[in-house]
Amino acid sequence: MLLGHCGSCWAFGAVESLSDRFCVHFSMNLSLSVNDVLACCGFLCGAGCDGGYPLYAWRYFVHHGVVTEECDPYFDNSGCSHPGCEPGYPTPKCARKCVNKNLLWRESKRFSVSAYRIHSDPYNIMAEVYKNGPVEVAFNVYEDFAHYKSGVYKHVTGDVLGGHAVKLIGWGTSEDGEDYWLLANQWNRSWGDDGYFKIKRGTNECGIEEDVIAGLPSSKNLIKEFAEMDATLDVSS
Repeated sequence: MLLGHCGSCWAFGAVESLSDRFCVHFSMNLSLSVNDVLACCGFLCGAGCDGGYPLYAWRYFVHHGVVTEECDPYFDNSGCSHPGCEPGYPTPKCARKCVNKNLLWRESKRFSVSAYRIHSDPYNIMAEVYKNGPVEVAFNVYEDFAHYKSGVYKHVTGDVLGGHAVKLIGWGTSEDGEDYWLLANQWNRSWGDDGYFKIKRGTNECGIEEDVIAGLPSSKNLIKEFAEMDATLDVSS
């Protein structure tokens, strides 16, 4: 599914979930680079702006890491973020060089120690999110989803538009007693409920519970950072 002029949802869902997991596990407020994965993972991850595979994005984090957004910001700032936005952009080229000249590519890398699928049983998914933080999920998008505003989404009408990947951040039960998943979409904040949406939980609505991917953040490249922080604290005290 297109995000802006580029079908990069598979990379966004992975990067945003891993960023949140660094916060959960290491109390670090990190913004990681979608551009790094999109441009540098290559054919192993799929076809870049023409779509990719969430699991292989997470495997890229394990083997190659991902730099920060400050090092390699997202290439498309057009503001066009609705489904089917055209024209499509080609996949950006992999530069392996930070835009900010004060940063080094290798030192800006953050890693995952694992990449794994979570069993599709809703309780397994809830346990994973509760313990380790948000996960990436892929599902089928239909025409009525593009017009979602609020409430618990269930597909009612319209043709399938394609596959989409997003970040699943939680769950709940509506006032009407309907179980739902809470997810963050990347289209824009004017879509849905300030960019978020709820979808029916427990019935694999639109395939939402079939393809759930995650990994655990690594302390690699953080040891030096923590040491520098400790040294600063020692000096200031």
